[in-house]
Amino acid sequence: MSRVSSILLNVHNAHQTVKAKRTLISCKMHTMEYDDRPEPAKRLEKARIARGFDEAKKAASFFGWNYNVYAQHENGTRGISRAAGAYAKAFRVSEAWLLTGEGAGPGETTANVPGLRRVTVAAHIQAGVFEETWEWDEHSQYPVYVPDDPEYAPFQLYAGETRGPSMNKRYPERTVLVFTNVEETQEQPIPGKRYIVERRRSSGEAEHTVKLLHMDQEGKYWLLPESDDPRFQVPISIEEGTGDDDIVAIIGRVAYAVTRE
Repeated sequence: MSRVSSILLNVHNAHQTVKAKRTLISCKMHTMEYDDRPEPAKRLEKARIARGFDEAKKAASFFGWNYNVYAQHENGTRGISRAAGAYAKAFRVSEAWLLTGEGAGPGETTANVPGLRRVTVAAHIQAGVFEETWEWDEHSQYPVYVPDDPEYAPFQLYAGETRGPSMNKRYPERTVLVFTNVEETQEQPIPGKRYIVERRRSSGEAEHTVKLLHMDQEGKYWLLPESDDPRFQVPISIEEGTGDDDIVAIIGRVAYAVTRE
C-alpha cells in the first residue's frame, strides 16, 4: 500500500487527518464640520482610519489603488458600488456595511450580525500548483458570513478561495469554500460530501483542492474531481493511492460555498 493509501485510510478508520458637496481632497483627508457626503463615502473613510491609515494616499499606495479614484470615492463625488468589494476586503469590514450600513463595520464581530457567523478567508484552493504555503498574509485576508448553524457551533470554521478550473463544474473560480477540520469534528467520512484535500510532496510543497467523496458498488472510497479540464479529471483511490510518493490527506469537509453574482 502506498503512502497515499495509508494516509487516506486514516480518514475512514480514524475519522480524519456596496450629489455630494464637492470638496477638495488634500494628501490627508479630513472631515468637515458639516459633512454632506453620501453615507457610503463616510463609512469608507471610517473604515480606512480604523484599519490604521490616517491618510487616504497611504491606503491607496499600500493596496495599489489609483489615488485619484479612491479620493473621489471617499469625498463622495463618485459612487463606490463597483469597488465596495475590494475596499471591504482591504479594510476588513463587510461589503454590505460599506454600502448600506448593515453588517459588520470596523472591529465588529458576528455578534453584530444576528443569525450569521463571520469566517476569515485566509487561503487559496488550487489544484496543480504546489507551494510552500497556501495561506495568505494578513493584509490579503477578508471576512465572509455564513448562517450560524447549530451543527457547526462547537467547531472552528475555515475558508479558502478557489482558483483555476480544477473544480469548475461545481465551484466557479473565486468561490469561497467554508469548511470544518475533520480532525476536530472526528466524523466518519460521508460519501456524496465534498472535502478539502491536501497533497504534499516530500520537499514540503503542497497543493490544496476540493474533491467529491464517492463510494463505489464494492464499498471502495474514491476522491473525485469535478472539472471540465482534462488535466483535473483523474480520481484518487483511497485504497490504492496515486502511484507516487505524495502524501494525500483529507483535511476538511465543505460546509458552505459563497459566490458573487
